[in-house]
Amino acid sequence: MGRHRRNREKDIDEAEQNINQILSESGKKEELREKLVKKLEEIGWKDQVKLVCRDVVKEKGLDKISVEDLVQEMGPKGSQLVPDSVRMELLKEVRDYLEQRADD
Repeated sequence: MGRHRRNREKDIDEAEQNINQILSESGKKEELREKLVKKLEEIGWKDQVKLVCRDVVKEKGLDKISVEDLVQEMGPKGSQLVPDSVRMELLKEVRDYLEQRADD
């Protein structure tokens, strides 16, 4: 990995931390989290995740899978089940909020 790439990754990490801090301190992060939970409930995301969990348990066998294994496997799958439209809506809200703060 080159120096330029490491510097770029460091800059991205710092930007993410700064954005996270701004969102947390302002209360916007909690507001966005609540909005995400509501959206996921509306689209039946929990039910989709439950079905995938059942399939994983059936495939692996109830006696051969731990809760930790299930959580490890379901993290990426659960994330993939979040529709792009929900992701884009929340991303737009974050951008709009940050732009508004920058203009103030």
